[in-house]
Amino acid sequence: AAFRVLRRIPRVDYLIVDLPPGTGDVVISLVQTVPLTGAVVISTPSDVSLQDARKALEMFHQVNVEVLGIVENMSQFTCPHCHEVIDIFSKGGVERTAQQFKLPFLGSVELDPNIRHGGDRGLPVALAPEASSVGTASFYAIARKLIERAEEQRAHEQNVFEIT
Repeated sequence: AAFRVLRRIPRVDYLIVDLPPGTGDVVISLVQTVPLTGAVVISTPSDVSLQDARKALEMFHQVNVEVLGIVENMSQFTCPHCHEVIDIFSKGGVERTAQQFKLPFLGSVELDPNIRHGGDRGLPVALAPEASSVGTASFYAIARKLIERAEEQRAHEQNVFEIT
């Protein structure tokens, strides 16, 4: 994957790094080199995905990285024609996992074609007004909960890593 290094970074309130699923080398390298405020584990509610999520939760626990919460991705699909809700990947597994690990459940994101369309065009739904769609509203709700958890965690931190 290609990426661009910026010479000057504008003030950033929160830097979120999207990592591949699991507990591979990329995750381990990041944890070992950068002091993190915390991690968010994202999973679909399917059993196989939840196994990977549980491994990630255990790994973060072992390396003393606070897990700020868990998010359910592709939680359901609402048919645009008949409005029937379909649980393609099962239902409730992520929220049960959060309870099992005594972690906050930050919310769920529905399987929504508008999310993919926005990402493909470089206009993520999170840039749209909150009331514009169910997908957008879920991103805003999760972001608010995550900011709250990050601020709680930052209040307890001793080490600060700052890019200027």
